[in-house]
Amino acid sequence: MANRVTESSIHTRVLANLQRNIQRGEKIQQQLSSGKQINRPSDSPNGTLQSMQLRGETRANNQYVRSANDGLGWLSTLDGTLTSASTLVQRARTLTLQGLNSGSNSVESQNALATEIDQIKSSMIGYANTTYLDRPVFGGTTTQGKAFSDTGDFIGNQDGVTRTIGPNSQLRVDADGVAAFGDGATSVFQMLDNIAVALKANDTTALQAGLEGLDTAANNLKNTLSEVGARYNRVTQMKQSAEDRLLDVTAQLSDVEDVDLPKTIMDMQLQQTSYQAALAASAKVIQPSLIDFLR
Repeated sequence: MANRVTESSIHTRVLANLQRNIQRGEKIQQQLSSGKQINRPSDSPNGTLQSMQLRGETRANNQYVRSANDGLGWLSTLDGTLTSASTLVQRARTLTLQGLNSGSNSVESQNALATEIDQIKSSMIGYANTTYLDRPVFGGTTTQGKAFSDTGDFIGNQDGVTRTIGPNSQLRVDADGVAAFGDGATSVFQMLDNIAVALKANDTTALQAGLEGLDTAANNLKNTLSEVGARYNRVTQMKQSAEDRLLDVTAQLSDVEDVDLPKTIMDMQLQQTSYQAALAASAKVIQPSLIDFLR
């Protein structure tokens, strides 16, 4: 038995088909205006999951880059400070050698050498209290503004300041003040005090001991500087790795989220053509009724 088709059912189906056609066109229009093929989770549940994962990785790598930049700031400060401190130690060594030239220096000359040694000590304490963003770079995690007192005593701590620069990768970005400058009787500051006293007293034995102490201090500074340089290279490599990964993730995210503009424009044109054709077909299917002729 044939199914009965009424005018009402024809109208309903035609209108429903036109509505679906309009909805498809609206979706393509939304993609064109936003530039995204995923505007809500229902557009692509799997694509939404991938997008969330990629965005999470993007945030993580951005944080790695920021941490690496901060770490490079610390390490650059250390590099410049240690280099300057090493230069001062070499100057102090030269002055000590001059003081060992017995018989060639007057009392005034020895006192002048001692005065310059005292000035070097003051400068060394200033270098030892160098800060980065108001944090002492040789003071560990101390909350004080200094790593060493005005007399050269270590008042910081030896806990390392670290930065996370990659997945499961942390690196120390400060330097151990005790390892670099010493503490107490073995500190470079105490050695300079002893040398200044020995110069005024023309004590060659003490000056010879001071010379050996300065050699040890210079080696300590060089070792710390070498370690800082190695860490600087490591942070630079990890930063580059994070930036490279960011580029990869951005490209993957674009593949998941962004529309193919030429294809979407073509789809929009085809959808408009399809809609116009549907309107024309509907006009032929829905013929005027008797009431329309009687109007």
